[in-house]
Amino acid sequence: MPRLPAALHLPPWLAHALRSQRGPVPWSAVTRGALSAGPLLLVAVGTGHTSLGVVAAIAAMLAGINDRPGSRRASVKRIGMPALGGALGMVIGTYAGQGTGAVVLTVILTVVGLVAGAVSAIGPVASAVGTQVLVGSAVGAGMPLPEPGWGRALAFLAGAGWLIVLRLVLPTPGSLTGDFRFDGERQAVAGVYDAVAELLDAVGGPEAIRRRAALTATLDHAQDALAGPRLRRYASSSAERRLHAQYAAALPLAEAATALAWAGEAVSERASEGPRRLAAAVRGNAHTGPLPAPSRSAPALRALDDALLHAAEVFDQGGGGDLHTRPRTARDRLRAVFGSAGREYGLRVALCFGASAAVAQALHRTQWYGQHEHWYWLPATAVFLVKPDLGPLASRVLNRAAGTVLGALLFAGLAAVLPRPEGLIALVALSGALIPVATRHFAAQTAVVTVLVLALVMVGGEPQASAGRIGETLLACAIVLIVGHLPMPGQRGGGVRARLAAANEAAHAYLIHVLDEADAPRIGTSGTPEARRVETSDAPDAPRVGTSGIPDTPRIGTPGTPSDHRATRWTLRREAYRTLAEARTAISLAAHELPALARHTEGADEVADILERLVDTTTACAVHLDDTGQIGPRHRERLAAVLAELAGPVERVGLRLPRTPLAG
Repeated sequence: MPRLPAALHLPPWLAHALRSQRGPVPWSAVTRGALSAGPLLLVAVGTGHTSLGVVAAIAAMLAGINDRPGSRRASVKRIGMPALGGALGMVIGTYAGQGTGAVVLTVILTVVGLVAGAVSAIGPVASAVGTQVLVGSAVGAGMPLPEPGWGRALAFLAGAGWLIVLRLVLPTPGSLTGDFRFDGERQAVAGVYDAVAELLDAVGGPEAIRRRAALTATLDHAQDALAGPRLRRYASSSAERRLHAQYAAALPLAEAATALAWAGEAVSERASEGPRRLAAAVRGNAHTGPLPAPSRSAPALRALDDALLHAAEVFDQGGGGDLHTRPRTARDRLRAVFGSAGREYGLRVALCFGASAAVAQALHRTQWYGQHEHWYWLPATAVFLVKPDLGPLASRVLNRAAGTVLGALLFAGLAAVLPRPEGLIALVALSGALIPVATRHFAAQTAVVTVLVLALVMVGGEPQASAGRIGETLLACAIVLIVGHLPMPGQRGGGVRARLAAANEAAHAYLIHVLDEADAPRIGTSGTPEARRVETSDAPDAPRVGTSGIPDTPRIGTPGTPSDHRATRWTLRREAYRTLAEARTAISLAAHELPALARHTEGADEVADILERLVDTTTACAVHLDDTGQIGPRHRERLAAVLAELAGPVERVGLRLPRTPLAG
C-alpha cells in the first residue's frame, strides 16, 4: 500500500487517541463481568440494602477494569490490592466529608491525592491502588448514603471480593487440561516458547527486533503469572513446580535465540520446531516427544541445542525451577515514591484532585447542582484523566470527553424506555459484561462506565443526570489540561527519566556481571567446545528425545545444571529486559503528548535504542562465553562501540553512565 503524503499524517497525540487494541473477545472476563455488578445490585435491592448494593457494584466495576488476562494467583493481587485501597479511601472520604467543612475537606483530599499519586510511581498495581484510593475518597465524601464509613468499606470489599471469587472459581477455555488452578500460568509459559519460535523464524530479517521485544513481553507476563501471591513461600503442588521448571527451561532458549538474532544470520526452519513442540506440550500438559536437532555449527546454535536437551529433560522429569526474579525491597519502593517520578506525579495528582474537589464544592454549595447530590463526579473524573497509565494527556482528555458524551446520550435514551429498577439492573449487568471488551479503547471504556454509573445513580433514587455528567466531565478535562501543562519543581519528564535510569542501571549490572564472569577462572574448560561437549549429529531430521536420548556423559558448563553465576546472570538479564520494556512504554506515551510536553523527553528513545543493543550484545557475549570460555574480540569491539555511542545521549537526558571494565 502506498504511503500517505506527510501532510495527511495525523499528529502523534491525535493518532494515539484513535488507536485501539485488538484481539479475541475475552469471553471468560465477559462472563465474570455479567455476573458481578448486576447480580450484586439485584440482591441488594431485593433485600432492601440498595445503597450498599450501589457501593458494591461500583467496586465490582472498578475490579472489572483490573480483571486482565493472566493467572488466578496474579489476579488476586491485581484486583485485591486496589480494592483494599478503595475501601481505605471510602473510610477517609466518609469521615472527612461528615465532620469537616468545604475548605478542610478540600485540603484533606489534596493531601490524599499527593500520597496516592506518589505511591503510584511504584508500579502498575500500586498505580491501581492509588486510583481506587482517590475514587473511594471522592465517592465516600460526596455520595449521600445512610451507612457509616466502615459499612461502606465492607460493601466495597464485598463487591471486589465477589469478582475475585468468580475469577478463582469459574473455568476458562482450556482450563480442563491438567490442573484447573494453573490454566493462566500454563498459557503464559506456553506463550514464551511460542515467542522463542517466532523470534527464531525472524532471525536475519526485519522483524527480528520486534519479535525480540515480544519475547520480552511474554517472559514478563509469565514471570508475573507464576510469581503471584501465595500462602507458602515455595510452590506446593507438583503441577505448579512443573510449570516453574518449564519456565526456567525457557530462559536458556530465549538467551540462545537472542544471540542468534544479534548475529543476524538466518537459521534453518527446523530450529523453531523444537520450541513450538515444547509450547504444545505445556498447553497439553504432556511430554515433549521427539525434538528436532538444530545445527551445531555456531556457539548460539550449540546453546540452542543444549537448551532443547535440557528442556526435554525438564519436561520428562518435572521438578522445580527458579523464577529468576529479584523482589523489590521496601527501600526500592520508598526510592520510587520519593524519587523524581513520585514527586512529579504526586504533585500533579494533588493539584488536579484538590482543584477539582474545590470547584465541585463551590458549585455544589451554590446549588449549581440543584437537588442532585453527586459533586463527587468531578474529582472522580479528574482521577482517571490525570493517570498516565491510560495514555498521553491529550488522548485521555479527548477520549474521556467523547466517551462521556456518547455514554450519557445513550443512557438518556435507554432510561426513557427501561422499567425501573429491573431494566436498570439489567443495564448494569450488560455494562459489566462489556467492560472487559471496552478496555481496549479509553473512549469505549468511558462510555460503558458512564452508562453503568448513571444507572446506579438512578437505582439509588436520584433522577436522570446525563446532562450534569457531561458538564462535569468537560470541566474536569479543562482542569486537568491546565494543571498538566503547569511548570513543576524540578525537571519535567521525571517518570520517563526514572524508568530510563532504572533500565540503564540494570543493563550495566548485567554487563558487569558477564564481564566479571569472563575474567573469573573456569574449571574444566579448555577454551574449545570439543573439550567440554559431546557433539551430536547435524542431520536435518535427527530426532532428539527426552531423558532416554540424553547422553550419559557429563556436560560441564551447560544449562543442564545452572551454576550460581548463571542463575544470577539470568536474573540480571530478565531485570535488564523488563526495565527496558517499562522505559520504552513510558517513552512511547511521552512521545504522543502535545508538543509542549513531548519536548521534555526528547532523546530518551535514542538512549533506549542503544541500551537495547547493549543488552542484546551482552547476551550474545554470555552465550559465546559459555561455549568457548571467553568473550571473543568481535564481541568486545561491539560492546566498546555501543558503550561509546551511549555516552553522549545518556548525558543529554541527564543520566549517569556507570563505569565498566571495558570503559575503564
